[in-house]
Amino acid sequence: MNKNESITNFLKSILVGIGGVAPGLSGSIMLVIFNLYERVIESISTLSKDFKNNVIFLMPITLGIGIGILMFSKIINYLLINFEMQTRFAFLGLVLGTIPLLKKQVEKKGFNNKYYIYIIISFLIGVLLFFNNQLFKEVTSPNFFQSIILGFSVAISSITPGIDGAVLMSALGLYNAHINAVATLNFTILIPAGLGLITGILLFARLMNKLIKNYYTLTFSIIFGLFISIIPRILNYNCYLSFNLKSLISIILLILGFISSYLLSKLEKA
Repeated sequence: MNKNESITNFLKSILVGIGGVAPGLSGSIMLVIFNLYERVIESISTLSKDFKNNVIFLMPITLGIGIGILMFSKIINYLLINFEMQTRFAFLGLVLGTIPLLKKQVEKKGFNNKYYIYIIISFLIGVLLFFNNQLFKEVTSPNFFQSIILGFSVAISSITPGIDGAVLMSALGLYNAHINAVATLNFTILIPAGLGLITGILLFARLMNKLIKNYYTLTFSIIFGLFISIIPRILNYNCYLSFNLKSLISIILLILGFISSYLLSKLEKA
């Protein structure tokens, strides 16, 4: 990989990091948009086979994601606190603008009408998880095993486009434990969770790599359905439209977000 490609991937990955902290977006979806997802998954899953080249490829991406998260997490948090409706509508536009590119990604290899069934099923599963986001009893003080499961669930949501980490952890009854552990730096939970995270990323990246190589269209059809299912969650009860300036600005930001996201995906394709 040449220097220019490393710089380009680094800059793209800053946007990936922003996607990781933005409501409704995800880092993995941004990797798909920038045509990096498959290669990142393959590099992680074959890390030991070609360690030097994989690390050279992954390093600027990892660095860019970290910078994107650190630089913009506080900004996005500020915007959500002070301009929640406008910010959420802007992100809704950004997400909607990615749909055409993700749809083309699904249809790239041997897509036919039967795959709409998988899209619909995965969409319904995503909706079911949203409305039944407490499948297990809430865990307030997770033990060692539960902390590992917590890290593993973060890994799954990070690797799989369309999986909302907050919804997955809520379904497992671990979301509040996760938030509290990070806020209080509870290393009794964070250390085993870190082990679960690393193990989960290595194992699930290998699984996703095999699925993409052997069942490309099926895998991306399921990803597409899950992704569509999380879009309504971008808005909440504070995001209602009426005849006022706030609503007008929100609609304009939605349109601008859609155009920006769509043009960004077209530019990447070019």
